[in-house]
Amino acid sequence: MSQVSSDLPTNVLIGAGCVTILLGSGLALAMMMSNKNNNNTTESSSAAAGPMSTKAPLEEIDMSKYPGGHLTIYYGSQTGTAESFARDLEREGEEHGFKVHVQDLEETEENVSGELLKETMHDEHGKNKAVFLMATYGEGEPTDNAMGFVRFLKSKLGLDGEGHGVSGSITTEEKKGEDDAVDSSLLAGLEYAVFGLGNKQYEHFNAMGKFVDLAVGKLGGERIIPLAVGDDDDDLEGDFENWKETKFWPAMKKKYVGDTAVSSSGGREKLPECQYVVEYLEKEPANLMDQVPLSDVHLSSKHYFTAVDCPVTLKKELRSPSDEGSTLHIEIDTSKGGKEVKYHTADNLGILPINTNHDVERLAKALKYDLGSYFLLKAAPGHDHKHSIVFPTPCTVYECLARYCDLVGPPRRSELKLLAAYAKDPISKKALLRLASKEGKAEYKEKILDAKMGIVDIISHLCPSIEMPLEHFIEVCPRLQPRYYTISSSSTVHPQSIHITVSVLKEAREDGTVFKGVCSNFLAELIDNGKVRAFVRESTFRLPSDVSKPVIMIGPGTGIAPMRAMLQERSHQKNQQKLPVGKNILYFGCKTRDLDFIYSEELNAFEREGTLNQVHLAFSREQSEKVYVQHLLAKNAADTWKLMDDEGAYIYVCGGVKMGQDVCEALRKIIADQGNRSSADAKGYLDQMASSGRFIQELWA
Repeated sequence: MSQVSSDLPTNVLIGAGCVTILLGSGLALAMMMSNKNNNNTTESSSAAAGPMSTKAPLEEIDMSKYPGGHLTIYYGSQTGTAESFARDLEREGEEHGFKVHVQDLEETEENVSGELLKETMHDEHGKNKAVFLMATYGEGEPTDNAMGFVRFLKSKLGLDGEGHGVSGSITTEEKKGEDDAVDSSLLAGLEYAVFGLGNKQYEHFNAMGKFVDLAVGKLGGERIIPLAVGDDDDDLEGDFENWKETKFWPAMKKKYVGDTAVSSSGGREKLPECQYVVEYLEKEPANLMDQVPLSDVHLSSKHYFTAVDCPVTLKKELRSPSDEGSTLHIEIDTSKGGKEVKYHTADNLGILPINTNHDVERLAKALKYDLGSYFLLKAAPGHDHKHSIVFPTPCTVYECLARYCDLVGPPRRSELKLLAAYAKDPISKKALLRLASKEGKAEYKEKILDAKMGIVDIISHLCPSIEMPLEHFIEVCPRLQPRYYTISSSSTVHPQSIHITVSVLKEAREDGTVFKGVCSNFLAELIDNGKVRAFVRESTFRLPSDVSKPVIMIGPGTGIAPMRAMLQERSHQKNQQKLPVGKNILYFGCKTRDLDFIYSEELNAFEREGTLNQVHLAFSREQSEKVYVQHLLAKNAADTWKLMDDEGAYIYVCGGVKMGQDVCEALRKIIADQGNRSSADAKGYLDQMASSGRFIQELWA
């Protein structure tokens, strides 16, 4: 999946204001002055310089405090989890004897080897120590901020690919490069460890962690400890905590600290170190327009600066009134949104949700924040670095809490541990620390995860004695992430409008209250012509360039969204452009025909006009045994194989990961049985379809 950011402007005009498209950010005044002296060194000037080169002076540190020396944590993060793990290691570094530096992998792109082997971070033996926290995104892809880093490693190993994913196994890619001239000393002097963040529900589990571990070693790096991986389908945070406490820190102390005593800062208990400073403004700032280079904005925050406000023109319930759930069809006018909302059929729309007034107000009341106050957010001394702008300021405290802070998502255990430092009541402090501990894991699951307690619930209700300055809250609270919806409209048929299909999340809590998904309910509660802040992200779904090829679409529930978009496109090609459009076959599933058969009238219309040749419907609750789309696919094995092998059909799958796995298994069995192939050959056949763009999945856990 390619980067949306590649099409972004070099500068963003921003000014004060809460609802306008031009967002407020006087923060640039402070940030643009920092880090302009960064050297854009070329790869040839890395640490392998000859004896006549002038070496940069080592960064002096107190060796009684940091006997282990410098340690740099690099992270590849899409939603912020890997970055938060990096901050955990940073906070713990001093007690283990290391001066820890955290660096976004995006910051290494201009000179990867020079950054990894930075002379100022050398130890007395001329070596560097690094940890790579690598999340895997989508179907084995690097996160957006790690694309350049992965591309560099692949290029140095002579591997194919532009950093957009792992085709086949990593070991296969390794073998491709064995005969190439690989510089096995390129990263000599780098001692490293890798922790991968992944989810076993996805086929390419922890692909990026595995790749980086192999690649850095092949280029001359020396492993400190073997690769470790975490599974978000089980307990990712627990995997990380176990790794750092039982493997990583013990190995680091044994290798680099030894028996040297680490001096303690001692003294009275103090607040955790904060990387931000809040500067309150006496009055509303003048509406001055400042330019903020996007190169100074954290990659994961760029959408805060570039997303545009677009009005919602239609909101329609798709389910029956008899169904307790809700699925909405929403149409958004993008005619004045510019290139940030230009799209191709079945791309993704990112929407920036807004927390409810109720949640914002009770958080502010608990922490005694003035919601109307304006402030600038600056880097604290010692924390100046490139990409340190995290959201636009100056802004009001209200806008900060409403737009940029995740108030309702359950906090991680390490975040509860941080909150404990701000609790004035010793009982509350003890309770938070217990929930954050290994011993409290089951209680954390019961009282936080299962109960769906957000940080606003903890601060305003469970532990009201918490007191924390705004900058510390911004540090501890995760950023409010965009929610992505696969666009359900054709860009040819609707060039100035984007349609999305939204399942509204509401779940009853045991205490009688209702948990509401922040984005789906924000959309559901929008008044007529209310605006959403949005941007387009490129999707993997693309119809075949040869329109005569047949298309098989498998999308139960809201997974029908891209199928609706592609049917609109194929209908236009057939009926307006008079092109020889191939067969279109749809597999759709839901509970019952009468309750949640969404877009049924449109599908009937596509059938009547001849665009939709076959519709296979799986109503899981209309018979004693549940029937799903994969069961119908298996029933049509012979026809499916003919479409795949004889006619070159393209197959598109959208929906939950478990459904995607079941569909893959059904397809492999069809290939094996109908094509008289072994299981291994059947898998290879489907993999080849995927690599050639004929088998595409967009799945969610």
